[in-house]
Amino acid sequence: MRVVVVGSGLAGLLTAIEAADAGAEVLLVTKATLADANTSHAQGGVAAALFPDDSVEAHVADTLAAGAGLCDVEAVEVLCADGPDRVRDLIARGVRFDRTAAGLARGLEAAHSAPRIVHAGGDATGSEIERALIAAVRAEPRVTVREHAPLADLVLEDGRVTGVELAEGTVEWADAVVLATGGAGQLYAHTTNPAVATGDGVAAAWRAGAELADVEFYQFHPTALVSIRGSAASRPAGRGGSAASRPAGRGGSAASRPAGAFLISEAVRGEGAVLRNARGERFMLDVHPDAELAPRDVVARAIAIEMAAQGGAPVVLDATSLGASVLARRFPTIDAATRAAGFDWAREPIPVAPAAHYWMGGVATDASGRTSLPGLWAVGECAATGVHGANRLASNSLLEAAVFAHRAALDAIEYGENAASRPPFGQRLRTRRGSGDGDGAPRHALQRLMWEHAGVQRSREGLELAASVLSTWTATGLEDRNLLDLARVVVAAALAREESRGAHYRTDFPTPDPAAGRRRIAAPEGAPAC
Repeated sequence: MRVVVVGSGLAGLLTAIEAADAGAEVLLVTKATLADANTSHAQGGVAAALFPDDSVEAHVADTLAAGAGLCDVEAVEVLCADGPDRVRDLIARGVRFDRTAAGLARGLEAAHSAPRIVHAGGDATGSEIERALIAAVRAEPRVTVREHAPLADLVLEDGRVTGVELAEGTVEWADAVVLATGGAGQLYAHTTNPAVATGDGVAAAWRAGAELADVEFYQFHPTALVSIRGSAASRPAGRGGSAASRPAGRGGSAASRPAGAFLISEAVRGEGAVLRNARGERFMLDVHPDAELAPRDVVARAIAIEMAAQGGAPVVLDATSLGASVLARRFPTIDAATRAAGFDWAREPIPVAPAAHYWMGGVATDASGRTSLPGLWAVGECAATGVHGANRLASNSLLEAAVFAHRAALDAIEYGENAASRPPFGQRLRTRRGSGDGDGAPRHALQRLMWEHAGVQRSREGLELAASVLSTWTATGLEDRNLLDLARVVVAAALAREESRGAHYRTDFPTPDPAAGRRRIAAPEGAPAC
């Protein structure tokens, strides 16, 4: 049987390896190079109950608490129960996690009740996972890799996904298609995601008629480095209005900060770093009992409020108490990046601000990665399994990718063995159709619109404005078409959820509504056949 896997982060690479191990012929396609994936940028690590003073039950409880009442309990139990075995699988496949004399090293991150985060290279976990899995894929004769091959659309026959159409015009037939295309951080003006994160798989699935879920929930990481000294760049919209409406600080305009902001891992706060406002106060002490280790949505929102109160200037992360040797040893990547930006974070606090980081929403799946379309699976950040609810628990993302890639590969194999025979890979059957007419809005305009009105804090007025503007725009490029499709979906879902829950915060509905404590499934009406 033949499986097409789209994407080359942890989820895509592991799906391809697992499917090949089970005897499938696999085509792995990716829009750039194999290493150009969100996984490569992951710092903190992988959460799993691997240690004797921890338990699967505790990990489940922490995940459910962070998810703010919106998690799928069955999916969470699968995630946490399967997690230890999947970490062991990664080790068996060559991932070199950090170790101490006692065994695997581990760290503590926000909203975890115990230190259970295994990491590699100090703060280079994703890069090490990519290295090991890329080597495994390259060594697997049953996996064919095609780089620089962006996904354009899914191919359907009689309501079943039977292949993918690539931007070059090639149709690749398959008995099963697995999307592992990552998130859509490029929806926002400020994001920790790389340039490839344009939501291609989710948008293609949406156009094909697949159900999406939880799309209003986008997680903003609290601490992205503001790299220009004295800059008010990247300030999020707070109580006092949008960031873009305020004048720039002396370091440059908010719009000048490029997408792909450098992330300062939550693990830094787990080791003891604290957040301070312009007056030097630890403001998180008055916000949440866990202070800097509160859930990410709480910390990001608190930073936004502090920034609004101090004219848009970023807050600072103070790690000076940890000392230069600890910072350099435990966080070598961050240490190098902060110094390259002109900061000595062992001697001075560094400026930080929230940035779009992780999408809890995506293509709705079950616990085996199956979507609402026969023949299609989704894994990793592009999937909405329900494990994250309204707010992902730190370091559960790499774990989710590993757990559900394994399950999806096995399920797709079982499905594909009963599928009708397809032509060989590489049939050139059609030419890429156009993606829009007229003058499309520049991408940065969409990103700023989303940042201002569908970002850290939202309101009906802002969301309705965003929806109105988005309805008038067209997109002339493939990635821009995907972003425009997804921006409309996110804004519509954010308007429909008239409450605040997890990463979705409405200033006009600032409290959770018990009656709204359920996941929302979106299905396109009259979606065109691809």
